[in-house]
Amino acid sequence: MKASDFFTFPQSLAPFAAHFPGEVAPWEWLKSIGTALKSWTFGPLAVAVPPGVHISGDVYIHPSVKLPHAATIVGPAWIGANTELRPGVFIRGQVIVGEGCVLGNSCEFKNALLMDRAEVPHFNYVGDTIVGNKGHLAAGVICSNLRLDRKNIRLRLPDGTRIDTGLRKFGAIVGDSAEVGCNAVLQPGTILGRRALVHPVMAFGGILPEGMVAGPKSAEMLIRPRSD
Repeated sequence: MKASDFFTFPQSLAPFAAHFPGEVAPWEWLKSIGTALKSWTFGPLAVAVPPGVHISGDVYIHPSVKLPHAATIVGPAWIGANTELRPGVFIRGQVIVGEGCVLGNSCEFKNALLMDRAEVPHFNYVGDTIVGNKGHLAAGVICSNLRLDRKNIRLRLPDGTRIDTGLRKFGAIVGDSAEVGCNAVLQPGTILGRRALVHPVMAFGGILPEGMVAGPKSAEMLIRPRSD
């Protein structure tokens, strides 16, 4: 299992490409977000900041970014071209955002990487998480990133192997064009392949392969191929 199975690293984030090699496990990228941001030379902001937007620390905002009337951005953070930040968004450090993304109202982001055209529009928590190109978290989706016992996140791979990721905080890997329905909760260490889909109002954990759908069937969970 490697990162290139889940993502095509976008050209908009080319300055950081060396920190996110495709041959490593996708959760290894979570460890590189802070290092990647340290490689960027931050300068004065090149965008007019509305009075209700509070910014601290090292922050880059592309001049084309649409800023709301109220938000909090704590660096280090890097926000790419044509991205829209909506009212009440809280970016609280170690966040990289690609081109054409939506970071929605009352959403919180921390140690996260969002690739081009990722949409996280309403009331979401995205911590220690990677959202791929055109990935979509519908309203109320929570990426739970910490086990109740505070132990490291362990994964069971498709071949049955269990591995320790070495991460105590690990939300989700959301592959390119994967989608999660409203008010779903992704358990710590969830991995969704490209175009995978999780139904609304579910607590889903584990690995959902590319193009598969996780949805309810009576009292059980049904996993089936995606039809579109």
